[in-house]
Amino acid sequence: MRMNADTNGCSLGVDSQYVELAVEVFAMLADATRVRIILALRDGEMAVGALADVVGKSPAAVSQHLAKMRLARMVSTRQDGTRVLYRLENEHARQLVADAIFQAEHALGGEPAHHRAQHHQLQGNAS
Repeated sequence: MRMNADTNGCSLGVDSQYVELAVEVFAMLADATRVRIILALRDGEMAVGALADVVGKSPAAVSQHLAKMRLARMVSTRQDGTRVLYRLENEHARQLVADAIFQAEHALGGEPAHHRAQHHQLQGNAS
């Protein structure tokens, strides 16, 4: 197997060494609970119990998802006394989920909500 060093600094070529890993990222996100966890964490840290309440799953189920997401380096933890707080490791999982939701809005037809929001923001900036 040829490892592509991507000498131009771009890892987005069709022969990128990251394609298979990208597929694993998508597989990790192919679960509604994990997508909801990322949406819940987009504004900051949360403990397992609070995440469980927000996503409507048991703390045990949320803990299992978080363990997998931590192994995939999508989330990280911070100890706060006896509590463990989870946060997104970086902005990329949040952006992937946002883009997937925006794509889902397009699939419904009509003008997607995210386009209406952008239009209103532009109108407000024009004043």
